[in-house]
Amino acid sequence: MSAVEQYARAHIVTDSADGHRAVPAILHYDPEADPHAMRIDLPGGHTWTFERRLVEEGLLAPVTEGDVRVWPCGRVQVVVEFHSREGVEVVQFDSAVMVRFLRRTHAATPVPH
Repeated sequence: MSAVEQYARAHIVTDSADGHRAVPAILHYDPEADPHAMRIDLPGGHTWTFERRLVEEGLLAPVTEGDVRVWPCGRVQVVVEFHSREGVEVVQFDSAVMVRFLRRTHAATPVPH
């Protein structure tokens, strides 16, 4: 099976006056490396790898595992919050983008024998 890579627009949520800053993001899934994990690459070398199911569950209700928290924001957005030693990064995506990405990852997931 081949890897899935999808470019997306993300919004970094900050407490500054403008509130949101649009940035390019890359959603990545490689079933050969780990069929359960996905990766989000953000500008500045910020890369986060975590369980794909967190986004699946987080589209419907808040979910937290380790340093990652995902929750729906209204009917059309999903928020992914990353915690690290450097602080917290809150990133907002259109839900439709995540759903499309997840569908593509499931199509690329190998079927167990």
